[in-house]
Amino acid sequence: MKAPLSWIRDYVDLPATVTTEQLTDRLTDLGLKLEAIHSAADGITGPLVVGKVLTMEPEPQKNGKTINWCTVDVGDANGTGEPQGIVCGAHNFAPGDLVVVILPGGVLPGNFEISARKTYGHLSSGMICSARELGLGDDHDGIIVLPADAGQPGTDAFGVLGLDEEVIEFEINPDRAYGLSLRGVAREAALAFDGTYRDPALRSTPAANGEGYEVVVDDPAGCPVFVARTVTGFDPSATTPAWLAERITHAGMRPISLAVDITNYVMLETGRPIHGYDLDKLQGPIRVRRAAEGEQMTTLDGAKRVLSPEDLVVTDDSGIIGLGGVMGGETTEMSATTTNVLVEAAHWDAVSMFRTGKRHKISSEAGKRNERGVDPTICEAAADRVVELLVELGGGTAQPGVTVVGTPPASPQVRIGYDLPARVSGIDIDSETVVAHLQAIGATVDADADGVTVTPPPWRPDITDPFDLVEEVVRIVGYDQVPSVLPREAAGRGLTRNQHLRRRIGRTLAGAGCVEVVSFPFVGAATFDGLGLPADDARRHTVPLANPLSAEEPAFTTTLLPGVLKAAGRNVGRGAPGVALFETATVAFPVDRGPAPIYGVDRRPDPAELDKLIEALPLQPLHLAVVLAGERERGGWWGAGRDAGWADAIEIVRILATELGVAIETSQTQLMPWHPGRCASFSVAGVQLGHAGELHPQVCAHYGLPARSAAVEIDLDVLMAHATAVTPGPAFSSLPVAKEDVALVVAHDVPSSTVEAALREGAGDLLESVRLFDVYTGEQVGEGKKSLAFALRFRAPDRTLTEAETSAARDAAVARAAEVAGAVQR
Repeated sequence: MKAPLSWIRDYVDLPATVTTEQLTDRLTDLGLKLEAIHSAADGITGPLVVGKVLTMEPEPQKNGKTINWCTVDVGDANGTGEPQGIVCGAHNFAPGDLVVVILPGGVLPGNFEISARKTYGHLSSGMICSARELGLGDDHDGIIVLPADAGQPGTDAFGVLGLDEEVIEFEINPDRAYGLSLRGVAREAALAFDGTYRDPALRSTPAANGEGYEVVVDDPAGCPVFVARTVTGFDPSATTPAWLAERITHAGMRPISLAVDITNYVMLETGRPIHGYDLDKLQGPIRVRRAAEGEQMTTLDGAKRVLSPEDLVVTDDSGIIGLGGVMGGETTEMSATTTNVLVEAAHWDAVSMFRTGKRHKISSEAGKRNERGVDPTICEAAADRVVELLVELGGGTAQPGVTVVGTPPASPQVRIGYDLPARVSGIDIDSETVVAHLQAIGATVDADADGVTVTPPPWRPDITDPFDLVEEVVRIVGYDQVPSVLPREAAGRGLTRNQHLRRRIGRTLAGAGCVEVVSFPFVGAATFDGLGLPADDARRHTVPLANPLSAEEPAFTTTLLPGVLKAAGRNVGRGAPGVALFETATVAFPVDRGPAPIYGVDRRPDPAELDKLIEALPLQPLHLAVVLAGERERGGWWGAGRDAGWADAIEIVRILATELGVAIETSQTQLMPWHPGRCASFSVAGVQLGHAGELHPQVCAHYGLPARSAAVEIDLDVLMAHATAVTPGPAFSSLPVAKEDVALVVAHDVPSSTVEAALREGAGDLLESVRLFDVYTGEQVGEGKKSLAFALRFRAPDRTLTEAETSAARDAAVARAAEVAGAVQR
């Protein structure tokens, strides 16, 4: 919210000695956080003066453009008092008009320096300025023509244009929607400095009568109050006065037309969004209702929208003419020919407004206020203010008819004890202070011996419980008064087992050259399409989000791979020769046991109720995803480099298993997004652990990754459940090792892990290690077969093994491999 300082001072008498910095510091303390202090003249340095056009000679050019060679009186601002010769391409002014001139030596926004230069056959000494060139708006079709009383030629134009205005930009939290208006900001300023406050919404308004435009509200819960006023004979050619245009521009909005500018001005002034209809385009009475499924309308932005039964709509006999509180319809919008205006000031249900805006992806200044909660008691005042300005500035006539449908909803009463603010904050706050500060925010306070019953002001829908009132009291007292007390150190037992294990996993992955990333855990159908998952894949069955950040990703993910793949593709696309990224986070699988029950907050749920809550929770296992793409080992003078591949992904899992002391079983499988035939499946004690291998070429192309990139995804809960508390260190022996190598021929589809497990089982306790060191396929082993060469290492803890013992253990290992995997020794 941007608030011009002069506009704030219109409604509150601040001490003359208060600086802008002091004001913003105190308002930040009260909850209106300062974002920035702007000057309307940012980027402009003088001389910027009022000029009077003396002559204006049109000169057609060969390119078809006509320029004007002008002489402009700038008084003594140029140091000579002589008229200034200036070339100008605009045509919306005439001799005798007052304009804004920047002279040589001045600088416009964008660091555009002005100098005398030869152009179109003339020496142009300066520039006649448009609003866009001064950063005051987007209008670039013509230059600014000042009122006749703007000042004498040579007068400094900064004050004339309001460029000396200071504008305070606030970051308004959602619970302080009243801060999205000058009315609210000024009220806080009065609270900060105990100044006299003048409420711009406090005005005498005509009572409702039967002469106003007919309005029917079918859904009073969605629209509790609807006020309609009529102005006829409005002059559509009337221009927005400079003071009004300046104020809405300083407040961050763009001047459009007088009628629209007036409604925006009143919205900024009071916080109450206003909508204007072209009265001549309305057909029959206005009706407020919920939309029917599949109804359509075209909004002011030209978009055709398919509506939901949750949407509140405004209709007449022609159909839907507006999305209530969010955006008007195209058929009844005010235009350059509108002479009769129907003014609508209605209060809308905030939750419905928020959901409608989110559903249709509409973000507007009006919607931003309606969805946060607006004062429902000022609809009549806001409508009357709009009518007043349409009459005063646009020459219209206010019709006597006044329509008011409904009554504002009552504010809830909240009970608070005198001692609660002191107990919560630690500040010594007496009962008199509690009552005074609650009255200062506009609340009605009914005090008794034990505490106060508070009716919050209608512009504070966020105050609903005693602790909201505590916040109000303490923020006025000052958060800087809260004492600093060191908390007592609580007894603890250090990190949990799983915390220790997660840190070991992170260190192990870092040691393997991987970098941790964090990504958004949200997915949609397109995400799973990019992974190539079939329609019946269990990972497509997700937990939907009630309020997703994006309609394209409305569910919580069941896999971490999309986020890590996106990060890897982004880094590769920006020139990284190779990436190794990992992420650890929870995923969610729905349990489909129905919605969770909703209990009150007045007590702790009993054990049976807790069990029902836990039953409804989705399964949320902790997963690990790793992506290896591009260069894995860098080449140089020491030798050739190497790109990452499926073996690196599988080795990551093996390294983790070794670090945690877990025995894993490996088998070959087929599962997207991995390449068929190059995907390994892991299990621990018969429980599925995860997968690793080379990514499918289509997946690599989708994410912009090099061919043969590899990925891992495993369930860390499973891995950590079987981990040892302390990884045993390597055993060393002074006795010699006996080495035996065997080459076994097996069918091509037999995993090497199956053969390795059989060798371990058959060799017995004397086997110290087994390692696959060669795989061969070719004519010597036959079609459909492969040769696996293993290095077997034998050692006894108490003696040197004899050749007979070693040979017997080797033969037993080979025999078991033949029995289990059909292996034949070469």
